[in-house]
Amino acid sequence: MVALPDNILMSAEEYLIWELTQEQRYEYWDGEVVAMTGGTRNHNRVSLNFSKILDDALADRACEVYIVDVKVQVEPGQKYFYPDVVVTCDERDRDPQLVQFPCLIIEVLSPSTEAADRGKKFAAYRQSPTLQEYVLVQVAQPAVEVFRRNEFGKWVLSEYSLGDRLLLESVNVEIAIASLYQQVQFAAEGTENQ
Repeated sequence: MVALPDNILMSAEEYLIWELTQEQRYEYWDGEVVAMTGGTRNHNRVSLNFSKILDDALADRACEVYIVDVKVQVEPGQKYFYPDVVVTCDERDRDPQLVQFPCLIIEVLSPSTEAADRGKKFAAYRQSPTLQEYVLVQVAQPAVEVFRRNEFGKWVLSEYSLGDRLLLESVNVEIAIASLYQQVQFAAEGTENQ
């Protein structure tokens, strides 16, 4: 993510109206408008794989899967983010522009977004009472981290690698980690200069 020139500041109400007229997507961080940058082919492929698997698995349930262009209202009037994939199963989610009650959020990590996804975004997402799982997916190597809210309200980390299967408890969907990386080309070690 890259901040707009001159640090454009505006109210949340102004942002929600202004952003509808923009060709590019922008997040809103406590009054500051932040431009979203494009991703790599691997980033796009992992996001697509994850969303397709979830969409197929949830097709006959009252859950909706959204990718990239649907924002999540993290804190009304404070933060609006665009996760790579978001799932809501909450009947209160009726706003056509955003998701307010997510149960699952997935961020596909890139060098330019990883610090924010792990830090400021996760800190904000944890404030959502409906969010049950937050998933971070690497694209440089096959690795997935899942943060789950336990029965005491604490977030617990589980890590998965290529041969593992992941049960997303928030939506009761099991996924082979390998299926998330279908058609993803990893850089071979030692070939950077070749």
